[in-house]
Amino acid sequence: MKKENSQYLSMTQMPVGRLVVSLAVPTIISMLVTAVYNIGDTYFVSKLGTSASGAVGIVFSLMAIIQAVGFTIGMGSGAQISRLLGAQKPEEADRVAASGLLAAVSFGTLLAVFGLLFRDGLMRLLGATETILPYARDYAGYILYAAPVMASSFLLNNILRAEGKARFAMVGLTTGGILNLLLDPLFIFGFGMGIAGAAIATAISQCVSFCILLSWFLRGKTIVRLSPAGIAGSPGTYLRILKNGLPSFCRQTLASIATIALNVSAAVYGDAAVAAMSIVGRLFMFVFAVNLGIGQGYMPVAGYNYGAGRFDRVRKAFFFTLKVTAVLMTISGIAGFAAAPFLIRLFIRNDADVVRIGVGALRAMCLAMPLVPLGVVCNMTFQSIGRSWAATVLSLARQGIFFLPLILTLPGFIGLKGVQITQPLADALTFLSCLPLTYAFFRGLEPETRTG
Repeated sequence: MKKENSQYLSMTQMPVGRLVVSLAVPTIISMLVTAVYNIGDTYFVSKLGTSASGAVGIVFSLMAIIQAVGFTIGMGSGAQISRLLGAQKPEEADRVAASGLLAAVSFGTLLAVFGLLFRDGLMRLLGATETILPYARDYAGYILYAAPVMASSFLLNNILRAEGKARFAMVGLTTGGILNLLLDPLFIFGFGMGIAGAAIATAISQCVSFCILLSWFLRGKTIVRLSPAGIAGSPGTYLRILKNGLPSFCRQTLASIATIALNVSAAVYGDAAVAAMSIVGRLFMFVFAVNLGIGQGYMPVAGYNYGAGRFDRVRKAFFFTLKVTAVLMTISGIAGFAAAPFLIRLFIRNDADVVRIGVGALRAMCLAMPLVPLGVVCNMTFQSIGRSWAATVLSLARQGIFFLPLILTLPGFIGLKGVQITQPLADALTFLSCLPLTYAFFRGLEPETRTG
């Protein structure tokens, strides 16, 4: 009880800026390490050729699907847990956590079985050309075997962040990420396993991360407790988890669909276009990881304080997070625009088409980077406080409502340039759609603030 009270006081009384930063820094480190090992995969596999690089982009779509399952359950559980802990209802938080873990393992297993049974068809559906398919098939097999563990890791990671223990989550994720970077060259080149070696390295690293994350719960280092006795028998708990996780499901699923659509559209222009867009996607995710890390450090602050009735702190946390992320993304956009040729050549030097296509796409992405934070912070706010439908609509916007129509139509009018500029245009339209939603939310929060 003393540990729970101490955490509650910290989350509801520590100065908002310091609190968000204290939770964001471990999360940023975790996400940067994850982004680094994603880039590491792309870098090492690129040494096997252009088609192998394209396979990384194809399987990245598959990993995004697994991530969608894990984040749906993880964010759905975490959003509830932070509000329940803020309302000082730890037993209910325990039930959500245990039930969420069961759901993550179950859905991850179903996804693995389905993917392994229909692997070749799935790879083609994800955009693999005939030359990319052999590489994608080898890579995907091992990733699918690890799907239940990967989904469960996302769940445990989000629970730890929800209760304000971001440093524990950092240890598990960074250890796995660093291990992945070390194992990649060993398995790919040292053992001569090629692209399958990259997949095995990822699978092993994910298992190690899961074991570390689970150990914090088993050793009693957390507020939330995982116990078979806490697993809910009624469907209500699971439905609430899925409802709260629906924005994450939409966001992650649409990310997968958007990547598939991007790969299919790029494949019209050859393997070089698929490889270039894959490299640009990984580079953007590296920058976006900082933005997302700060946002995920903000989410438990918003959830805890909303549950505790401290709406003034929700407001302060929102604008602090928005200012910091906007400044960082603007600086990153300027730097990325200037260094685009150098960054693309880090991956593939001997294919001029990949460099040309990649530089154009990366520079277009950099121009839109300052607009991205508002959509992220807005989405995370609504999800944290339980306004699932508003968060879901925003999740649909960036890579659904705007991206998919653009990627399906623009290339038909302006060719490859349409593939390169679709995501930046979608980001700009998402930014514009968030402005009235943000205004309406804070106008509606004013009476709650006065009574809270």
